[in-house]
Amino acid sequence: MRTGLFICLIQFAVFASAPAEINETILFRKGKENDGYNNIRIPAICLSSKGTLLAFAEGRVSGDSGKIHTILRRSTDGGNTWSSLQIAWQDGDNTCGNPCPIVDRDTGTIWLFLTWNLGADSEGEIMTGKSKYPRRVYLCKSTDDGRSWSKAIHMPHLRKSSWRWYATGPGNGIQLTRGAHRGRLICPANHSAKATEKRDVKTYRAHILYSDDHGETWQLGGIQEPMTNESTVTELIDGRLMQNMRSYHGRGGRAVAISNDGGQSFEKLLLADHLDSPVCQASILRYSWPEDDSSRILFSSPKGSQRSHMTIRLSYDEGKTWPKDLLIHDGGSAYSNLVKLPDDRVGLLYEKDDYQAIVFASLDLVEIEDK
Repeated sequence: MRTGLFICLIQFAVFASAPAEINETILFRKGKENDGYNNIRIPAICLSSKGTLLAFAEGRVSGDSGKIHTILRRSTDGGNTWSSLQIAWQDGDNTCGNPCPIVDRDTGTIWLFLTWNLGADSEGEIMTGKSKYPRRVYLCKSTDDGRSWSKAIHMPHLRKSSWRWYATGPGNGIQLTRGAHRGRLICPANHSAKATEKRDVKTYRAHILYSDDHGETWQLGGIQEPMTNESTVTELIDGRLMQNMRSYHGRGGRAVAISNDGGQSFEKLLLADHLDSPVCQASILRYSWPEDDSSRILFSSPKGSQRSHMTIRLSYDEGKTWPKDLLIHDGGSAYSNLVKLPDDRVGLLYEKDDYQAIVFASLDLVEIEDK
């Protein structure tokens, strides 16, 4: 452990991945003997207005259901060192997860959307109407740069009565910076539209939550077509919103839709077969604007038909084409979340080696652009 300035911080193992110059730090490791949880999944990361990185995950006793805590670590030095693990939300033996942090750059408040269900209920039971309750959406916030969190508040108006499953994120939300809806806070989410006899992926649909008053009140926004699920959002150069979604259309790619009104409604769904990826969560990030020097959007996901080959792709034309890509890890890899670091490096929090660990990777943009 380091002394002096970082005496209260934990220094984790750091290693490089060839051939690119990628530094990786293990933030969460599976196994009760490591971070106190048998299983840790579902990464989400954000950069606060003060330059602090907040890395979230689900600390699980078992699998996708049961006792789950929302956990996090903080870094105040761009990801070089990280704090000890803290719990943002827990509720006995119940499930508290699917973190989706959103930073309000105007106020500095970090909003954190989460979802809850009885620990005894599985996703299948919730979807088929056999659970006591449908899944619920909650919201908490931090006004001290992620050191502490307010009590999580139930937000029942952000779901329709027929919806069963519900998940916020996972991954980060954004704040719009231009156009008629400048300042709007956006949370990507998803749900299952109705109870069915058996679990049916055709009932999954992505949707949007938004706030125009710095998070004091939230509204239900646009709802996507069926067979869309976990999603990620970014702002386009003209202020429009792009939602990129996990797809069940059987074409080996992603589903994409554009909103002209800040996420309140969307144009017809497009199938982005050129973004070849398995049925999995992914992340999209606006890295730079044309006035900076070039329009750049980054996208991270496994590549191919399996949850492996974690790859970052780069688009210069607002997501129409992706001419650059960089392999981050050629082994098992799944959920991920991109973040731009204070020194302009690219950060990626992702599940590695078949869910054995969640690692934080950092690299220079040139590593992607030179490929």
